Amino acid sequence: MKQTGSNVSALIAAATPAIRRRDAETLTALMQEVSGREPAAWGTIIGFGSCHYRYPTGTEGDMPILAFAPRKNATTIYLDDTERHADALSDLGPHTVGKGCLYVKDLEKVDLDVLRDILVSTLAWVESGGSPEIELTVAD
Repeated sequence: MKQTGSNVSALIAAATPAIRRRDAETLTALMQEVSGREPAAWGTIIGFGSCHYRYPTGTEGDMPILAFAPRKNATTIYLDDTERHADALSDLGPHTVGKGCLYVKDLEKVDLDVLRDILVSTLAWVESGGSPEIELTVAD
């Protein structure tokens, strides 16, 4: 994955429906606060910071440290592993999950303090170098 240099404000402005734009603005401010990094477009993903990953299989690449994507059906928030956050997610509010993705349809219905804690934990995991399953090196 590579940063595309697209305009983040334009990416947010193009998000539909309107609730995705509202949530994207909120998440941009929250992730910028948590990460201390400026938002950048990675295709249709809005990312904060950059890290290099390497799996034991040799697969490697680059990705944002924290990121989300304002998709039509729900906002996708990328995490390290949703199972690691199971307790916090039980207190979050309405959402669904995948292996490393948190899907939220309305950010106003979730507890932003819980989400902040999850993002802080994900950031700490990345900055600590990941795990035996994935080696991470923060680039910025």
